[in-house]
Amino acid sequence: MKKKYTLKVIPRSSKNLITKQKDESYTIRLMAAPVDGEANKQLIALLAKEWNIKKYQISIISGQNSHKKIIEIDT
Repeated sequence: MKKKYTLKVIPRSSKNLITKQKDESYTIRLMAAPVDGEANKQLIALLAKEWNIKKYQISIISGQNSHKKIIEIDT
């Protein structure tokens, strides 16, 4: 089963933090800079750890180079 989530990613934050919004989207604060895909790597690692899933189950399907992303989780 696949599920999609809308994210707003804020790189270069003081700490890594996931906040669920009222509209069922998420705001993700990442310490990594958006350089050479480091923020995307940290995003996937953080979500995998927090949601107790494997990294390979998470795909960024929209917004590779944007603050607004859509990810897909394959469970």
